[in-house]
Order: sequence, then C-alpha cells, then structure tokens
Amino acid sequence: MILPVGKLPSDILGRLLKKHKILDPSVVLGPGIGEDAAVLSFGNKLLVAKTDPITFTSEDIGWYTVAVNANDVVTRGARPRWFLCTALLPEGKTTPRLAEDIFRQIHRACRALRISSVGGHSEITSGLARPILVGFMLGEVLGKRPVTTSGVREGDCLILTKSIALEAASVIVRERGSEVTRKWGAAFVRRCRNFIKELSVVPEALIATRMGGVHSMHDPTEGGLSTGIYEMAEASQVGFVIERENILIQREAQVLCGMYRLDPLGILSSGALLIACDPKMAFRIVRRIRKSGVSASVIGRAVPRRQGVLLREGGSAIPFPRFPRDEIACLAYRLQQQR
Repeated sequence: MILPVGKLPSDILGRLLKKHKILDPSVVLGPGIGEDAAVLSFGNKLLVAKTDPITFTSEDIGWYTVAVNANDVVTRGARPRWFLCTALLPEGKTTPRLAEDIFRQIHRACRALRISSVGGHSEITSGLARPILVGFMLGEVLGKRPVTTSGVREGDCLILTKSIALEAASVIVRERGSEVTRKWGAAFVRRCRNFIKELSVVPEALIATRMGGVHSMHDPTEGGLSTGIYEMAEASQVGFVIERENILIQREAQVLCGMYRLDPLGILSSGALLIACDPKMAFRIVRRIRKSGVSASVIGRAVPRRQGVLLREGGSAIPFPRFPRDEIACLAYRLQQQR
C-alpha cells in the first residue's frame, strides 16, 4: 500500500509509537497522537521541545517555520525561547540571495516573538524542487504543569481564535497567485499573502495560560480544524459538540476555498488556536483575547466520549466531517492530474 501525501494515518502512527518505549524517566510527556511537543524535566524547570518542517510553500518560508514551531511550544503553556533550523536548499536553484532571504526571515520572526536563533544546519541538496526548512524549538513551561492536548475535561468550553484556513489562503495565493489575481484582483492577493503574519498564536496562548483555567490547547495545522478537534477528542477520550455558526473564517479564506472546491474545515489552519477551558473562565478568556486585538469565540463544548464529535447547524447535528488528508494536498493532486 502506497500512502498519500500528508500526515501518516493516525492508526499507523499510533502503532509505531507504541512499539518504541521511552527509557529516560525525565521525559514528562513523550510522543502521542495530537501531542505536538515533548515535555522534559530539566533541573527545576520543565523544557518543551518541538520540531516541524515546512514543505507546502517556499515563499516567506523562514517566518513560516519559526511561527509554526513556536505555536506548538506555546500550546504546552510554555514560552518559546530557543530556535534551531535545518535548511535544505535545492541544487541548481540556490543563490546567495535565496540563502540571505531565508536567514533574514528567520531572524525577523525570532525578534518579533522574542526568541533566540541559536544554530542549525544548512546544505544544498540534490533532488529537491524547492527549499525545505525543518525547525526545532525549545521553550520553558510557565507554570508548574504543562498544558497537554489530552487535558480536555467533559463540560469544558472550546474556544477558537482568529480564523480557520488563514494558512491555506496564504499558501494558495503564493502557489496560484496569477490565477487568483485574474479573478479577484491584486489587492485581494496582497491581503491573503499578508495572512502569513497572523500565523503565530503565541500572544493569545500566553494570555490564556496566564489567566488560568486552561486544560488543553491545540493549533489546527495540517488537516485543519477537523483534525485538530478530533486529535483533542481522541487524546482526551471525550466528544465535542461544535456550533457551525460560531466557527470563525475570514471572507478571503472562504472565497478561495470556494474557488478551488476545498472544505475549510479540513484545510491548513495555522494561526487559529483551540483552547479547552473551565466554563467559568471561557468568556473572560475570550474578552481578554479580543481586547488584545485578536478575534475569539466559544465554538462548542466537550461532552462524554460516547456522543462522538458533532457539528450542529440549524438545529440538527451530524458527525463532524473527517479528512484523510489535508485539502491542500488534495488540491495539489488534482492540479497535477490536470497537467
């Protein structure tokens, strides 16, 4: 069986993770479905470690890599502190300017998020069509315990910040810019390109962590909101009831999903943040995040596992759609088949 582009299916990944046991007792939280960063006991501190590559796009890839890795660290209730990067650059296409641009983007993103870039590796590699960056981020847990994907409790409110599909919209206009410009104009494309500056969830995650009452945080990346919610549900052994009308999506992202026949519920959504918290704190957290200039809304509630993950709209509820691979990967496959 040949697996499609995208994340390893959760059943295969889960089986692989179970085969390899962790020997070091200082590992507080190791790998697991939906658990995007490890937590290590390091002296009197808890250290969070995360690695993630950027493979869907090459433009602004330096900024993108820092933001995505920082997001997974901050959702552990930790402040991102140190960043390393492996840069694999394509043979026959790499110029000094390309290398300089990537390094500049990385350092600008690190400065903006108060992160130190402390090293890594770079090389020109054969067989690549575009640059690939693999980031590695370290951070320190702010409180006594980390926040985990598996921490959702029945009755928790689920908050969503910003908009789903922001990341997808930014990727689409970078890869299909001339096509989108012809239909929607240059101003539309500029707005979508700038969504990359909104992909960090560090400010709102730190706000929620410091306010208290947060049981779980997760950023919906590959596979979008659907995969993010299902990963929280499966890790925590709960269900969810989600209100469709409360799911935030900006007009530009909605337009592009419609243009390419993509479901926004299953598409790249870095920049959005899922926060499961005590119901008594939910609206206080929403108000505080909104006050910081970031949109936020309560989109649902955690329920007993037997109820499943449901999407409620117009008075009726259906199982929340699942996506075997990200809608962006499906689009790439369709376009390849048309050539």
